[in-house]
Amino acid sequence: MAAKKILMLVGDYVEDYEVMVPFQALQMVGHTVHAVCPDKPSGGTVRTAIHDFEGDQTYSEKPGHLFALNFDFAKVSEGDYDALLIPGGRAPEYLRLNEKVLDLVRAFDKAGKPIAAVCHGAQLLAAAGVLEGRECSAYPACAPEVRLAGGTYIDIAVTDGHVQGNLATAPAWPAHPNWLAGFLGLLGTKITL
Repeated sequence: MAAKKILMLVGDYVEDYEVMVPFQALQMVGHTVHAVCPDKPSGGTVRTAIHDFEGDQTYSEKPGHLFALNFDFAKVSEGDYDALLIPGGRAPEYLRLNEKVLDLVRAFDKAGKPIAAVCHGAQLLAAAGVLEGRECSAYPACAPEVRLAGGTYIDIAVTDGHVQGNLATAPAWPAHPNWLAGFLGLLGTKITL
């Protein structure tokens, strides 16, 4: 298996599990992951939030951890990476206002590179205009955005992932085993036990 280089777009109040678990798991299998945030340098941190599903009408939110960035956003070029990963939480809500972030998402998609988006990560896909005629899962509150962007919202269990073409998507962190497996498949990663 050839190791891949993956760009992870994060920001303050990214969902804790959706940034920490994939960041570590992808490195564990031999890939390089660069976690970046606009206007923050390598070595800087973003705050995370923990979203739990406790029977309320939506998730609850609790303070998470500080997550360390390991690369400078200003040095990022799509051509240097094999894939893109967009965790959820509240970060995509404001990252989608950054034109360079949207240009990166568009460039990865135009190149046909694997893209994973979890939970509210679909907000970046919708804002970048890459969902037209495509299927995408996301946190249910993002369904209107997926549809308004011309995509088909895939309503699946919170533990399921969905892969179509170069997109691996999921509703939330409980789907990590499924969407990570789908994303690893798109990357050509083979794991044997």
